[in-house]
Amino acid sequence: MAVAEQELFDQANHIVFLTGAGVSTASGIPDFRSANGLYTQNQNAEYYLSHRYFVADPEGFYEYCKNNLYFPDAKPNVIHEKQAALTQQNRATVITQNIDNLYEEAGTKHLVDFHGNLYNVYCEKCHETVPVADYLKSRIHEKDGGNLRPDIVLYDEGISQDAISQSLNAMANADLIVIVGTSMKVYPFAGLLQYANPAAPILAINQQQLALPVDFKMIQADATKYFADLTV
Repeated sequence: MAVAEQELFDQANHIVFLTGAGVSTASGIPDFRSANGLYTQNQNAEYYLSHRYFVADPEGFYEYCKNNLYFPDAKPNVIHEKQAALTQQNRATVITQNIDNLYEEAGTKHLVDFHGNLYNVYCEKCHETVPVADYLKSRIHEKDGGNLRPDIVLYDEGISQDAISQSLNAMANADLIVIVGTSMKVYPFAGLLQYANPAAPILAINQQQLALPVDFKMIQADATKYFADLTV
């Protein structure tokens, strides 16, 4: 890690981490869009994770989710832990596309689950929250027979207004923006860069070169090694 980069972290009080699937791959969760990813292996994956499919075939949706999205043995890695530590110092916010609950497990304090969280499960009929363990046993709410579903943003559903407002506020007040493990190609998440404080430096830590519509410093590196070297 370059001294100048460590100094950027040391001096910043409002860091925003914009993160994606590359953060969770180090915890054993496959990247949906990689060579072995869910979307690459199954051309219908986007349909299976759509609201249309959830309505048309609730049982099929349930089986697909249960078999492809949950990784109960996955644990937070050093990227989650270092970012969480900065949030605990009230110096950072994490805005993530990930839905795997690992940021929560790491104790992240200021967190926006932009696409929701697989471990928040609720009944569509009564809106009661249900333990994920119950959902993994049955998609039917025992209490009233309602459909259970994880609180994630499916294809053809919108991002929650709360997630959008929190994200825009964090971006506007950022004094350092750090992109980790995401290509920044999926909208509306990628559009958050348009709302960044223009005075905030932007770092992108990724194994592949990124092309972004803003000025930024590209750090082609393994993010786990980068964050292992970062002092927080």
